[in-house]
Amino acid sequence: MYSDDLTIQHWLTRHAKYKAHKTAIVCGSQRQTFAELNANVNQLVHALQQSGVCKGDKVATVLSNSIELWEIYWACAKMGAVAVPLSPLLRGSGLANLIDNADAKLVITDKETAQYVTAVREALTNVPIGNFWLINTSDMIGYRSYHAQKAKHPVTEPEVKPVTGSDPYNIIYSSGTTGLPKGIVISHAVRALYGSLFANSYRMTPESVVMHSGSIIFNGSFLTLMPAMFLGCTYVLQDHFDPQQVITAISKESVTHTILVPSQIIACLQQPQFSSQSLPSIEYILSVGAPLLLEHKQELNKRIPGVFYELYGLTEGFMTILDKTDAARKTGSVGYAPSFMEMKICNDSGEAQPAGVIGEIVGKGPLLMDGYYKNEIQTRETLRNGWLYTGDLGYVDEDGFLFLTGRKKDLIISGGVNVYPADIEEVVIKHPAVTDVAVFGVAHCEWGETPVAAVVVNTGEAEATSIKTWVNDHIDARFQKIHDIMIVRELPRNVAGKVLKRELKEQYENRK
Repeated sequence: MYSDDLTIQHWLTRHAKYKAHKTAIVCGSQRQTFAELNANVNQLVHALQQSGVCKGDKVATVLSNSIELWEIYWACAKMGAVAVPLSPLLRGSGLANLIDNADAKLVITDKETAQYVTAVREALTNVPIGNFWLINTSDMIGYRSYHAQKAKHPVTEPEVKPVTGSDPYNIIYSSGTTGLPKGIVISHAVRALYGSLFANSYRMTPESVVMHSGSIIFNGSFLTLMPAMFLGCTYVLQDHFDPQQVITAISKESVTHTILVPSQIIACLQQPQFSSQSLPSIEYILSVGAPLLLEHKQELNKRIPGVFYELYGLTEGFMTILDKTDAARKTGSVGYAPSFMEMKICNDSGEAQPAGVIGEIVGKGPLLMDGYYKNEIQTRETLRNGWLYTGDLGYVDEDGFLFLTGRKKDLIISGGVNVYPADIEEVVIKHPAVTDVAVFGVAHCEWGETPVAAVVVNTGEAEATSIKTWVNDHIDARFQKIHDIMIVRELPRNVAGKVLKRELKEQYENRK
């Protein structure tokens, strides 16, 4: 049972009092101090309350990175509303289903995405007619202006109901890589622990400058978002990812901490200025969202030594962290469970396995979700006796460090032998023409399944046949040899950076 005081409700109010003139948020040309941010958030809370939003009500956003999205997050925290960030890439029934599933009381979007919200408005059952707000402009029928609603209200602290640690703060929808997205309910206490535990793990201080260049609608962003606000750091928010802009921002703002998903790290490594000489302020680069291939880890550690961390984890609430001090000696590992968390590797019968044996990664600790929103069956399947069954495969070495081998559902069984895509991907990426790779299984009349590699290449002259020959010459085990190579312009990824192997498989099968 969490302490009632373990909440994020008053974090911003506290910083506005004690760090009033410190820069809280930088987004493009916009900058706000903690006092200014708090004043804007107070106006927003008043406006939300006037629109009928109360403690526990859901506020859905369909927004890209912006100052406004940042304000919404902290307004929800202050008043006890539940922030439901949705991807601006959602369309049609996919968008409508999530807004409805979340029981959203209000929807906030912008002019770039409003057309897609408008297209599904008649299908929505819970949002009152006047509770569609629009950022940037107010000239669209059926929407109220976000900024006009705020402007009606004072900057004084609003009257709000107390929030407890067990009250929900977020519903974060899963990526849907293995089926329909599920609403993951995350409490104030869990977000508060994100702030304190991860600030410690990442060696953050109140003087740190934290940057995020990916979308802050996915849970990985909260890994540094919450520590930054907990400590009262300056948060630099990029409105979109661009490798050159990342480098420029790190240099200009003296950024010390940043998260980059693997595809972003790959893009940054293609920039000559991405080096410790050009970026002396950087102390921490966290890879998260998907496994980073060994080839890219080694290049990053070579370019900017002593700053690489890697986090494996699920929004549902279990994580491991590879610390920068272990990155060189435990190459290929994603670290170990931090304080207050436990981990075990289990076989299909739920029995714990010894070091070196592959099984399902199972964990528990204080960061576990409350459950999947309105989905008790899947909650019970995932949370069993206080343990989170991740659906991921891996093993621990003799020192207890975790090594990933893939998703259970991505496992390829070829001729009765388990084939782990990650093992093959580590070989394929070493080909000089390959910059990115994902391996998946397809049906085979003789072997049951066989591996196929989708690759992104750095030259138009690279041929699938020659890559396949090279890879198979470098793979020792016959059952791991790839059946085919599919050259693609880019790997499809969700907003969290995870490769969508289902889409690759469909794309491959449609080519045949």
